[in-house]
Amino acid sequence: MNLHQFRFVREAVRQNFNLTEAAKTLFTSQPGVSKAILELEDELGVDIFRRHGKRIRSLTEPGKRILASIEKILIEVETLKRVGKDFSAQDQGNLVIATTHTQARYALPKVLSEFTKRFPKVRVSIQQGNPQQIVDLLIHDRADLAIATEGIAGAEGVLSLPGYQWQHVIAVPNDHPLLQKKNIALEDLVEYPIITYDPAFAGRAKIDRAFSSKQLNPDVVLEAIDADVIKTYVEAGMGIGIVAGVAFDPERDRNLKVIPAGHLFGNNITKIAIKQNAYLRSYVYTFIELFSPTLTRKLVDQAMSGETVDYQI
Repeated sequence: MNLHQFRFVREAVRQNFNLTEAAKTLFTSQPGVSKAILELEDELGVDIFRRHGKRIRSLTEPGKRILASIEKILIEVETLKRVGKDFSAQDQGNLVIATTHTQARYALPKVLSEFTKRFPKVRVSIQQGNPQQIVDLLIHDRADLAIATEGIAGAEGVLSLPGYQWQHVIAVPNDHPLLQKKNIALEDLVEYPIITYDPAFAGRAKIDRAFSSKQLNPDVVLEAIDADVIKTYVEAGMGIGIVAGVAFDPERDRNLKVIPAGHLFGNNITKIAIKQNAYLRSYVYTFIELFSPTLTRKLVDQAMSGETVDYQI
């Protein structure tokens, strides 16, 4: 048996048992993938996949056990490669960050600016998506880190650590009547059309729960994954916006004012996630600490080893 066979089995499962797609992903031929899997099954003496004709349909019971072992082996192989690279080139390589638009647009620029000064030979790539897509990239080894507010805590095989805390704000035009109120309540907001995030992003679940707890039905006229889009339509007079506080820039958003809304929607925590048991190169630790200074290398290693850690955001 060999690593190519293991990779073929894993990718076949990832591609929903489509060997043609698995072959494309691995830059090889479909007959070659099929032959390698059959040879592995012959060597092990069991069927890994259930078949209908020439097509594979699902994993057998022993196939599930075999896949679990293959996943562990390939993780260890990747770790060995990274150890070698780390010691041969401490200050160069690739860093792939999977994150949402809000994090990429507002939270990461200062962090990456400092990071690239320290590691000019590291090539950084930002992969944007929704929380589920971000987790998938991390789990499937297509990203080194995942950063998001929702969706990554509790994902199987993923360790998520608190990065920073933030609150929502109400974005309104400079002359909006809400600016005259001293104590904004949810009842005040439902008097206006609302523009805010898509349900999968940036604390939208907390916004919905806050209105629901008061039995209020806000008129959400537009949902977006992008805070810039929300602010654009607020400027156009379509309604008031509910956005992450980090997404407001007084210099760029001169046509808008914001009203703090933490007392209405509570606190949110953006998390940074790594794959459980992954080998982290030294500059990954540096990036994590730049993103959240309390997350030192020692603390991250303790969390990776399963130790209980105590720290403040």
